[in-house]
Amino acid sequence: MARKISIKKYAGVFFTESKVRKWRERPDRVYWIKFKDSSGKVRWERCGWASEGWTPEAAQWRRYKLLEEYRTGKYKPKVQRKNESLTFREVAKKYLEWARQSKKSWKDDQQRYKKHLAPVLARDTLKAVSPLKLERLKRDLYGKGLSDSTVKHCLVLVRQIFNKARAWGLYDGPNPIRQVKLPSPNNKRTRFLTYEEADDLLEELRGRSLHVRDQALLSLHCGLRFGEIASLRWGDLDFKNEIIQVRDPKAGESRQAFMTEEVRKMFLERMPADVKPGDLVFPGRGGVKQKSVSKAFFRAVKKLGFNEGIEDGRERIVFHTLRHSFASWLAIQGTPLFTIKELMGHKSLAMTERYAHLIPDHKKKAVKALSERFSESRKEKDRRVLYLESLREND
Repeated sequence: MARKISIKKYAGVFFTESKVRKWRERPDRVYWIKFKDSSGKVRWERCGWASEGWTPEAAQWRRYKLLEEYRTGKYKPKVQRKNESLTFREVAKKYLEWARQSKKSWKDDQQRYKKHLAPVLARDTLKAVSPLKLERLKRDLYGKGLSDSTVKHCLVLVRQIFNKARAWGLYDGPNPIRQVKLPSPNNKRTRFLTYEEADDLLEELRGRSLHVRDQALLSLHCGLRFGEIASLRWGDLDFKNEIIQVRDPKAGESRQAFMTEEVRKMFLERMPADVKPGDLVFPGRGGVKQKSVSKAFFRAVKKLGFNEGIEDGRERIVFHTLRHSFASWLAIQGTPLFTIKELMGHKSLAMTERYAHLIPDHKKKAVKALSERFSESRKEKDRRVLYLESLREND
């Protein structure tokens, strides 16, 4: 433990200097007070860091207050939280070690921590990471020109680090992120391929990589995500009933997709003579599962000029656009939203409702049908009136 240094001007007030923390270009200081309780026993109490707002004056005031509380019998020992001196950097290091073993996206967490969080929070104790500090962090991240999505990912990482610290028994204070409003990014893609653009893309891919062309065909015709395509095994294909068993979808539950005739033909042409049920349909290099979309796809998109002049990332053509095109085409041909939801493997209908505006005139038709019913009702009423009048005239 660092040696406590007395501040002669303030009786009973001491400080220790940190070897790692800095405050205003100098080593950060933590202030302590020394006093005797009612029994004459010497006691020490830690006040806090200078970077947290503590000063020698504040520490001395705290000492006077404690002495008065002892004199009047109102003293209540200060509750010390677990590992109050534990820094955000120390916990983040443990978290990233855990993430490396437990999360596929651990590299993203590592990059966000090093680039955006560490420069601001690394030297702070967990207690010093306040909601106000996180609001300032959010403001500064936006000041760098980062998107809503990136800012949200950074703040969520802070939340996860605090949650793990609590779960591991390293910290028992509140999670400050709970009082910070997270951004609500709009990542919904609206652009989808026309049938002509899809044909052009498949043709361009055929000349570059039949492997990627077949993956694109499967996404366009069946709505599979790239991760689902990469995980597909020959045992998942039921050619008799033309069903694809999607066993590793993002939604966390298996679902069925259905082969078109073109997709069925593609599978049969790809199938090796010595195929085994556990073999990957689209193996990567070395026969292992492919982790990312081939660069051949992006070269084909660039060659066709699909993304020229488009700044909004949501409007750019990526592999996921093919799945989005599949759902959009279904909506345009009048497929009910619930059916689209099931085919896409969405968790909720709310995720599918983005395609509702593409369903042809469904709202107009509903209102028009209602109007026609009213019109028919009026005509029927008029006919009854004329009939009754004719009866009265005959009488």
